[in-house]
Amino acid sequence: MTDLLKNWTASPKRFGVLVLIVCLAAASRLIPHPPNVTPVAALALFGGAHFADRRLAVLVPLAALVASDFVIGFHELVPFVYGGFALIAVLGFWLRGRRSAGRITGAALGGSAVFFLVSNFGVWLLLGTYPMTPAGLVACYVAGLPYFWNTLLGDLVFTGVLFGGFALLERAVPALQAAPSPAGADAAA
Repeated sequence: MTDLLKNWTASPKRFGVLVLIVCLAAASRLIPHPPNVTPVAALALFGGAHFADRRLAVLVPLAALVASDFVIGFHELVPFVYGGFALIAVLGFWLRGRRSAGRITGAALGGSAVFFLVSNFGVWLLLGTYPMTPAGLVACYVAGLPYFWNTLLGDLVFTGVLFGGFALLERAVPALQAAPSPAGADAAA
């Protein structure tokens, strides 16, 4: 707990803005949108890349997701959905201190693939829609492809908006820039 408090007090403005961005992105799930075109994977990736504390990088986006799910509703696939987003937040760690358009795009594409694989595995395992065979798993993934294209589109657009928007905000408000990290440590994001 002391580490969390230390990270927050190191840059309370940055921390507050990051939390606000994550919460606004999660709240956008509540407005009408095409199926699977949401900012959730982008905000998980963003959290992983920007929060200084790795625990917060995973927990803040998941907490925002839980809050919006109290309105939308929970379902049996929640462990797989949340697990997929947690993995995407961990993927965001790879972007710490070395963000570029190419790396961010690659991480967004990787995050889309991770979510597709994890969530569709959950559908196959829990819903009983497909036989519990390798062929049933393949059929489940094939049936999920139309949703994957929507996920990919949403992830790429929202990742660009979140990362690009925050980069512009950091330039305009220097107090939001990450403090330099000590040698050998994660980038203080």
